[in-house]
Amino acid sequence: MSEFIPLSVPNFGPREAELAGEAITSGWVSTSGGKVTEFEEALARYLGTGRAVACNAGSSALHLAAMAAGITRGDEVIVPTLTFIAAVNPLTRYVGAEPIFIGCDDSLCIDPDAVEEFCRIRCELRDGKLYNKATGAHVKALGVVHVFGNMADMVRLTDIAKRYGLILIEDATEALGTRYTEGPFAGKFAGTIGDIGCYSFNGNKIITTGAGGAVVSNHPDWLEHAKHLSTQAKADMLQFKHDEVGYNYRMTNVQACLGLAQLERLEGFIAHKKELYDHYVEKLDGVKGLHILPFRTQDVRSNRWFFSLYLKDSGLDRDTVIEKLQAQSIQTRPVWALIHEQADYPRNEAYGLEKALDYRRYIVNLPCSTNLSLEDCERVCQAVLSL
Repeated sequence: MSEFIPLSVPNFGPREAELAGEAITSGWVSTSGGKVTEFEEALARYLGTGRAVACNAGSSALHLAAMAAGITRGDEVIVPTLTFIAAVNPLTRYVGAEPIFIGCDDSLCIDPDAVEEFCRIRCELRDGKLYNKATGAHVKALGVVHVFGNMADMVRLTDIAKRYGLILIEDATEALGTRYTEGPFAGKFAGTIGDIGCYSFNGNKIITTGAGGAVVSNHPDWLEHAKHLSTQAKADMLQFKHDEVGYNYRMTNVQACLGLAQLERLEGFIAHKKELYDHYVEKLDGVKGLHILPFRTQDVRSNRWFFSLYLKDSGLDRDTVIEKLQAQSIQTRPVWALIHEQADYPRNEAYGLEKALDYRRYIVNLPCSTNLSLEDCERVCQAVLSL
């Protein structure tokens, strides 16, 4: 069998080596050094926000967002069940809050109809705050994940959040570069529409710093607090005095150098993702009952981070497909196990789950690296068609 085709891997080149080498030779390799600030400024310029706060992981970014937003023990947070568990733990368990799980729509993102129905039927507004009728708890926030780079319906979701007094937290960890092209949010990027947004630069993301994340917000004081918490909450840098419990969530100078180089290449990566996605659609969609799930295109430019092969009408079994492609040196994966079924979460409320259960059963994610050649993309297509 020829060379292994991975699912999603980094795409580094001479520019990344050049900038990282500068940090190494300068000796500024840890959390001190000017490149972190440069990366924050470059990211903020790209996103059109006033400021970005870099940190060491997307999970850290979400934890900082939850703390900056004031989510605390006893609060409840509406979250999707179809997502990676790191999108939920930091917004809930890390800060002592409880999740309310909601299913997805056909974008794989949280279903606005189910969110609205839950708020209207299962909750009540008192003095501008939403309370869960069953638990009596304050439903304080709505966590929205832009799954696989597909923009959630932010027009609907922002309206729901405003009507029910919910803090809107955007998890754009998979959606850097996804933006609205039309409508009330035209020009706005995923992560910059709600109260606070988070990004990830993990090794499998569209750009990577090896590990890393960032927070943006339209609340400058929240960002200042997030930065403070990420640097161990040092109130006096010289005397090592700390005014609250902080965290070592800082990004390193070397990571920031990688981020600067990767940002320069982001738009090219997005263009190649579209080329790969279009090839999968041309070769596989509608053939033998196979489908490639669509991205929103009417009013959104998506980064098309991950590609989803939908098997329901094909007669193929998800795990068998994954196993047979692995035997041909092609790495694929199922969509995540639903979070409401994970350890520690079955006791929490879950609502509107039908589509999430269906997509969990029938999705296989196909190779989508930004350095995947069209030749290898075609090899994947032919392997799928041979099953």
